[in-house]
Parts: sequence; C-alpha cells; structure tokens
Amino acid sequence: MYKIIIVEDDITIAKTIAEYLRRWDYNVTYIKDFKKITEQVIQFDPQLILLDVMLPYYNGFYWCSEIRKLSKVPIIFISSASDKMNIVMAMNMGGDDFIAKPFDLDVLTAKINALMRRTYSFQGQVNYIEHNGVILNLSDTTVSYDDKRIELTKNDYKIIQILMENLGKVVTREEIMQRLWENDHFVDDNTLTVNINRLRKKLSEIALKDFIITKKGIGYMVK
Repeated sequence: MYKIIIVEDDITIAKTIAEYLRRWDYNVTYIKDFKKITEQVIQFDPQLILLDVMLPYYNGFYWCSEIRKLSKVPIIFISSASDKMNIVMAMNMGGDDFIAKPFDLDVLTAKINALMRRTYSFQGQVNYIEHNGVILNLSDTTVSYDDKRIELTKNDYKIIQILMENLGKVVTREEIMQRLWENDHFVDDNTLTVNINRLRKKLSEIALKDFIITKKGIGYMVK
C-alpha cells in the first residue's frame, strides 16, 4: 500500500483529502506539527507528498527544498496561490506538479495515480538513518540536526553509521576499528580515540555534544 503525507494547515481540508484517498487504498496521514515537517516525513516514509505553499513558520517552498536534500519522493503542490510565479517557483524548488485550489478530488486523485505510475519501480527512496531528529544522509555523508548540517569525512561517516545502525547497543572498539580499517591488528588503539574525538567536535557544532556515549573499557553507543 503506497503512503501519502499531506502538508496542509487547514485540518478540514487535510482530513477531507485523506478520507477520499483512503478509498483508493492509499495509506494517508497529515502533518500536525508544522515546526518539524521534515522529521515527520522521514518517520512516515511516504511515496508521495501533497504540499501546500502557505504554511505556518516556513512556506512550502522551504520545506520542499529541505525534503529534496534527502529524497526524490514525488511532491505535488496544492495551493490557492496559483499565479504563474508561484507555479514556476514550485517547480524550480523540486515539485513534480501543481494543483490550484479549489480542486476536484477526482482530478487530484487522477494526478496522484498518474504520478505514482510514472515513479514506481522506485529509484528515489529516502536514503538516510534518522534518530531523534538527527539525520544521517547515506547518499552525501552529511549529518543534519535542527536545520544545521555538517560534512563528514570517510571515517566520521563510518563511525556514526555503525553506531546509528546499532541504536541502543554498545559497539565495541574492535568492531568499529574492523569496520574502519578492515584489519585492526596493525592500527594504534589511540587512532580510534582521535577519530571519535574529532567526530564529537563536529557534532557539537550542531548542538549534538553528547550524541555519542562512551562505555568505558568496551566501546561506544548512541541511545
């Protein structure tokens, strides 16, 4: 069952669209917290997004650009601000289609069905790991948190990837060294400590000072 998320601050409209699309066997939800739209999109992992232009806090163009940093998931803009400039802006920011309000639900559904048919196989799946708002982008080796982003080196990326893949579990120093250098027998144990400290310093730049926890004598973990 394909999943659709609706980003629309008029809850009556959002509920109406959701109820109608469910008749077509879509799994549909809508945004409730407009401060953290990206996080909710990640958690739901939709195959299509319906996105209004006029939203609280930040407009739909902003959120489209944020989502496009993580995914090629199809995005249809739905808005009463349907002048030429807004339509062009929507397409330039990464939108796949634009439907002006008020619209006929049958027309909306037909456009959604057509876009779904064109898109899936599905080559544009979200390619990231997310935990408590921290997003590790596996395609460009960056970490994002609270609208801030840092670039990672190869070793930074491998360390945080293995820790986030094992959330809540302690990963031993030996396991991490094996992942980084394939053979840990010829690597100075202090080298891993240097790499961990460097990564922690980078994470602190985006307010993630205590993201990596040390388990003394064992290894590291992310809770």
